[in-house]
Amino acid sequence: MPQGDQTNEKIKVGVSSCLIGEKVRYNGEHTKNIFVAEMLGRFFEWVPICPEVEVGMGIPRETVGLYGLPDNPKMLGKKSKTDWTSRMVRYSKRRVREPDAANLCGYIFKSKSPSCGLGRIPVYEKPDSESVRHGQGLFADAFLKHNPLVPVEEEGRLNDLKIRENFIVRVFSLYRLQGLVKKGVTRGDLVRFHTNSKFLLLAHNRKKYQILGQLVANMKKMNWNEIRLAYIANFMEALTYTSTPKKNTDVLLHMMGFFKSKLTAEEKRHILENIDDYRNQQIPLIVPLTLIQHYVRKLNVDYLKDQIYLNPHPKELMLRNHV
Repeated sequence: MPQGDQTNEKIKVGVSSCLIGEKVRYNGEHTKNIFVAEMLGRFFEWVPICPEVEVGMGIPRETVGLYGLPDNPKMLGKKSKTDWTSRMVRYSKRRVREPDAANLCGYIFKSKSPSCGLGRIPVYEKPDSESVRHGQGLFADAFLKHNPLVPVEEEGRLNDLKIRENFIVRVFSLYRLQGLVKKGVTRGDLVRFHTNSKFLLLAHNRKKYQILGQLVANMKKMNWNEIRLAYIANFMEALTYTSTPKKNTDVLLHMMGFFKSKLTAEEKRHILENIDDYRNQQIPLIVPLTLIQHYVRKLNVDYLKDQIYLNPHPKELMLRNHV
């Protein structure tokens, strides 16, 4: 587990059942995604859900589609025109509140699904019409409304390495925040967590880091429960902003400032060359980051040793190993 996690328990993440090899598709097959099922499955405890099966459509089954208005579509059988809308809406509102689905740290949805798709799902004006707009799956819509802070993605978008890293950073961050809440977070706990999250936040959104700092600074003047909820909401929103080579470069230089006075001229030159090569996207982030980590350990830089930025997710995922 990454830095800041005290147990070896897996993180609970929702997933469309077909993506981990369950044969629940309309045709009785699956669409197993190797990265999701096998790589992420080493670190995540899956909570598999197939809304269409759980609502009673069966396997195999008639395909369904969305019709009407994108913000309030009907779900109909494509051939029979059987109306599944009310059953799917009732099921979705209930299912997202059940304990296994209500305490997740993330969710990976099946793309292009009228129940699970997050976006660009065809919504036809009416049956047999070619006029089409786009919306999102009925179950996905209910989940997002009930769990606005939970990181979500579709399996296809995880092929984009930046989207992949951003999603996984958010999953592990929500897991840490949930851990604080479960153990009964104190003001001291929140100060330590914020301190250790400094460079992770700066790599995503400096303005949000400043807002969070103000919340922490004013803890004694405000309602504790409101502070806690506002901190979690702003923290997770901060991480929706993608880190960039420029932001990471600023962070690396800032971290280097904690120990550069203890380095030889040659050591400083070597680190700065690697940071510059990374900024120009000639080498991956892992190269200058490994150098920083080396000197943090060698020089015993206490403030940096517990920084989550140095180890936000398992190294086996190799999320920082690409240019």
